[in-house]
Amino acid sequence: MNMNGNWLIVGIGNPGRQYETTRHNVGFHTIDVLSKKLDIPMRSRRFKTVHGMGVYAGNKVILAKPQTYVNLSGEAVRSLSRYYGVDPEHILVVYDDVYLEMGAIRIRPSGSAGGHNGLKNIISQLGSEDFPRVRLGTGPQPEGMDLVEFVLRPMTSGERKAMKDVYEDAAEACLVLIKEGAERAMNLFNGKRNSRQK
Repeated sequence: MNMNGNWLIVGIGNPGRQYETTRHNVGFHTIDVLSKKLDIPMRSRRFKTVHGMGVYAGNKVILAKPQTYVNLSGEAVRSLSRYYGVDPEHILVVYDDVYLEMGAIRIRPSGSAGGHNGLKNIISQLGSEDFPRVRLGTGPQPEGMDLVEFVLRPMTSGERKAMKDVYEDAAEACLVLIKEGAERAMNLFNGKRNSRQK
């Protein structure tokens, strides 16, 4: 395991203004919140990403938004992780999950792609499933609607407003995971939005 304290936090999404408010881009929005919280400007455009670097709790932190489109996210993650010497255990991926209700947060220390093509590509490119991830609920998918259409359809203004709090929570979950570990982050954030919405 990497012991130098480098962390790479990747938000999955699609580049381009037309995708900004879609469900697939919740990872990008979380990175934007982290960029503000940690005062890390996102200025570098190398390795098929927009990324920036800073320090949090004694760890070097790289924030990244791949510019490869969701299904090829792994190319950017592999390039960044190799360049900065970050092992999978210190790569934290934030992404959308249509199988979780809107606003729910689920943190896992490792696992399969669960049908998400972006995550599938990251696992393939890294050759490992052993990296933590923060899933943000964007479901449920309406009956009869194509999955691709659903994740690429802009959210309503009400949904966008509701998700702002979720991005704040997701960003905080990333910081807790880095500072205190995955188990602590899971205890604090898994199911939090569900209970709030009931």
